[in-house]
Amino acid sequence: MSAQYATFALAPAARAGGFLADGGFEVHREFLDFVVDGRPLLLLLSGLDAVSPLASDVPPAILARQVRGLLLEAEAPLPGGRHVLYGCPDCEELGCGAVTAVIERQGNDVVWRDFAWQTDETADLELNGYPGTGPFRFRADEYRAALERLLDGAAAGPRRRVLLIGARATALAGLAAALRTIGVGADIARDTAAVPAEELRTYGAVVFAGTVTEPERAAVRAAFSGAGADVVCVDALADVVPLVVAQVEQALHRAPAEHRRLTGLTAAGRTVSVTVASVCRVRLVAHRLDRLHRTRTHEVFDGTLEPGTHRIPLDGGAARGRSFVVARAAGGVLVAEVTG
Repeated sequence: MSAQYATFALAPAARAGGFLADGGFEVHREFLDFVVDGRPLLLLLSGLDAVSPLASDVPPAILARQVRGLLLEAEAPLPGGRHVLYGCPDCEELGCGAVTAVIERQGNDVVWRDFAWQTDETADLELNGYPGTGPFRFRADEYRAALERLLDGAAAGPRRRVLLIGARATALAGLAAALRTIGVGADIARDTAAVPAEELRTYGAVVFAGTVTEPERAAVRAAFSGAGADVVCVDALADVVPLVVAQVEQALHRAPAEHRRLTGLTAAGRTVSVTVASVCRVRLVAHRLDRLHRTRTHEVFDGTLEPGTHRIPLDGGAARGRSFVVARAAGGVLVAEVTG
């Protein structure tokens, strides 16, 4: 095994939730990803839709148990000294599949080795291993310091909340319910005149309904700025709940560009251009408003893409009228309006 050291850190990440073309939905999950040599480990695992055990929505006692396991202060949960590094974002059951690795001490170092995809108690490295991933040797002090900060009370990240601004609360109720369904808190208000500054600072995004005037938007933006709130302002593209949910998910995703798989999306005429930084599964869904303002939704593409920019046909139906495309990949969502 190489004696070369890898750096170890933790960084906020998210599994973006949202509504799918078939009417189902995916739960929004925020977690801390493992960053090895400056790059999220999850990016090395092509197309994987998973979260680490260090999620923001797990109870503190469970989070502490997960951290102590990674620190080797507790017995490994799987035979052979194997630990779960990533699991199913919906149920976290081993039967759904998990990425595991052996974590062990070697002298003053901590080593992660023998990465595998595992669905039962025994890992088959020959059949389900990740050749070329690891082993990674970490300096124990750096490794321990990163993890022990979580035991000192640091959370995996605040629960995201969104403020929906509009004159008609009933018109925004469906959007609020949809956001709550995927794990994003949502409140509705006409304006921010009576909202305390400390409350404004709990929001990650503010969504403006189409009926909100520019002076009203400016007043809301000024209130957040005056409160010192780092908030993203989202102008709802249309009165289409799954579309605005996707806009919110895009706004809440704060990972730096080098940590993202899905990096670009444009749509013009009958072609969608999508750019990915690493191999991943991408799903494209089109939403079209017909002349009666009814929403037509259909799936454009669902498949694995190699790194680079890909041009994908957009059928004639989606290209007519006012249309939008939502791209989803593990950890990210992008939205684009069809032009031309």
